[in-house]
Amino acid sequence: MSDTTNTADEAPKKKSGKLKKILVILVLLIVVGGGGAAGGLYAMTGSVFGGGGHAEDEDANQPQLVVREGVSGSAAEEAKARARAPNASPDPRVFQATYVPLEGSFTSNLRGGDSFVQIGLGVSTYYGEPLTERIRTHDMAIRSAVLMALSEQDPVFITTTEGKQQLKQELKNAINNVLTNREGFGGIDDVYFTSFVTQ
Repeated sequence: MSDTTNTADEAPKKKSGKLKKILVILVLLIVVGGGGAAGGLYAMTGSVFGGGGHAEDEDANQPQLVVREGVSGSAAEEAKARARAPNASPDPRVFQATYVPLEGSFTSNLRGGDSFVQIGLGVSTYYGEPLTERIRTHDMAIRSAVLMALSEQDPVFITTTEGKQQLKQELKNAINNVLTNREGFGGIDDVYFTSFVTQ
């Protein structure tokens, strides 16, 4: 009889041991999963509690938007938040534009090689002097990117208003790509023709 009693006592202990192991594994999975989620959130936003996109989270090494005189702090912060959205532009009523002429003219053969274009360019930015300094620093790379973009243009289309608007967008993208590749940030808002001659 004593053999039967011992076997009956051992069965609940085995079940209890298995249950404890399962509970420990579940707790570990929850802790590890929660830690991974918190780490991912921190990596995306810079804070476990969110907060990405606030002014204090901006990279101090990158140029900052220049607020116009007389604009209140809260209006500027709201406009900065809107400007951070994908494909958004800074509000010209809130931020001060800086215009930077690119020295000299740009002359390039157009697609097909029978025609050429000669243009003068300027750019605008809402990021002030730090960005204008970057434009001067990377002048040679910017000039090369502009000439490459010009050489791909159709000689007939470039003479139309639509062609010029498209060219402005392509030049803006080319300049921003140079700045992004070299500095990690573009910041050019628009491109302006200061002269434009085709032949």
